[in-house]
Amino acid sequence: MPSTKELRARIRSVSNTAKVTGAMQLIAASKMRRAQQNVIMGKKYAETIKSLLTSLSSSVDLERVNIPLLEKREIKNKLMILVTPDRGLAGALVGNINRKALDVIQSSKESYSILSVGRKGFRFLSSREQDIVEQLEIPDRPEITDTLPISDIAINGFLEQKWDQVDLVYSEFITTTAQVSKMQTVLPISNEEEESSISDYIYEPSDYEVLIELTPKYVRSQIYQSILEAFASEHSARMVAMQNATDNAGELIGELTLDLNKARQETITAELLDLIGGIAALEGK
Repeated sequence: MPSTKELRARIRSVSNTAKVTGAMQLIAASKMRRAQQNVIMGKKYAETIKSLLTSLSSSVDLERVNIPLLEKREIKNKLMILVTPDRGLAGALVGNINRKALDVIQSSKESYSILSVGRKGFRFLSSREQDIVEQLEIPDRPEITDTLPISDIAINGFLEQKWDQVDLVYSEFITTTAQVSKMQTVLPISNEEEESSISDYIYEPSDYEVLIELTPKYVRSQIYQSILEAFASEHSARMVAMQNATDNAGELIGELTLDLNKARQETITAELLDLIGGIAALEGK
């Protein structure tokens, strides 16, 4: 068994670690609440613009007019927008997203170019010699203006036929304890008919012109929403990971304290035995 000095040193070390993880848990919890609110508000906008797009698509004869971002063509090249955190200490979140991205790349018949948002995904795919066209970083409190460079690269590249499909890979926020790695195709925009809550609207100057203006806004909203989901997932995963680390540190401190008490008791017992032995030896004389 380690000495009492070693056990006290380990208890101090674990206690200091618990203080750090506890502080990180509180910071992540604060950021998580704000990020979750942004996700909820962003979903309402994304769902509304999707419903409007569906309504307009059904009212426009897409065989007779050309909507560039709705154009489906032979897929030769793809762009993947990979959204990962810049920092670790978020449990299995980063590993799950990176594995999802690698699975998508390896299972695709067409080649992928990568637009990396966040350092973790960039490092992971760079080490595997993937074609990374750009690496961007987003601030902790993203606004839609912060994501416009990402959207512009995706939209302009699609219009210039650099790639025929654009996919998003990110962590979808479900609950505080559940995040799912997701792949979503944003270009070409799917115009499959879905039930729309928006109807009986008259569009000016015309359905076609409104649809032309709406399609890039839809792509931007989907990319922005994926960023919000990714940040909410990151902060939630980090809060849970730091909470688990703090709890584990508390349990370890309890075990070390028990070992320390046992070691002290053994030391006291040994000293008493030495004392009794000494007294017995003196009495024997």
